[in-house]
Amino acid sequence: MRESALQVEGITHVYVSERGASLALDDISFAIRAGEFVSLVGPSGCGKTTLLSIMAGLIVPTRGTVVFPETGSSPGASSRIGYMLQQDYLFPWRTILDNVLLGLELRGRVAEERREWVLQLLDELGLLQVKDRYPHQLSGGMRQRAALVRTLATEPDLLLLDEPFSALDYQTRLQLEELILDILRMHNKTALLVTHDIAEAVAMSDRVLVMERNPGRIRHELSVPDAVRLVSPIEARETRGFHSLFHEIWRELEDPDSKEGRT
Repeated sequence: MRESALQVEGITHVYVSERGASLALDDISFAIRAGEFVSLVGPSGCGKTTLLSIMAGLIVPTRGTVVFPETGSSPGASSRIGYMLQQDYLFPWRTILDNVLLGLELRGRVAEERREWVLQLLDELGLLQVKDRYPHQLSGGMRQRAALVRTLATEPDLLLLDEPFSALDYQTRLQLEELILDILRMHNKTALLVTHDIAEAVAMSDRVLVMERNPGRIRHELSVPDAVRLVSPIEARETRGFHSLFHEIWRELEDPDSKEGRT
């Protein structure tokens, strides 16, 4: 079995306001193995984005830890996590190349070999020919590909993907799912995807974690069989076994009061 790339242990988080305290996450624990693609699905308001923010070191949890097991370091003290959001947040006054070099610039790492690495990524994602264009000159799908290059440029060990395809049309979304998954597999990257799309989660993942809300907890965990996970996301949707996994997750989300299958 592959070693854990990241360990989430007993994460509990409480939001406090003038109106009182609200328990957002309750005792969440799981590990992500090196090279694994995991999806996190759940209803709106279950705390998926809060959990990602904690994993990225942007929020300090009320209780619990997130650590890289081999070093014992936390994300808050590390640049080993890349965070890709629904919006691309490309600066309109910078070219695509200058946008994707931004993370390296901020870390003072824009050496020639790093620049060559970025150009290679742009080429792999079909963006090399548009590297001197500006964001407004690109389609939404191309802008998201540029955002992925920017995220990968600093060579993070773990990518956190917060619904990066949700603003795209269906065809572009499927194409980008396949392209991103190919790139992550090629470079042996570890990733956690947050999505509302059950089909997307099953088609892209090695495992799917299902959350419930009030408060947010891990309700169920499913391993995706090789027949589904080792083909492209488009092919996976037509593979035998895909629909049974889809409906299993659907039932978990549809019946939040059922205790069956809870982890």
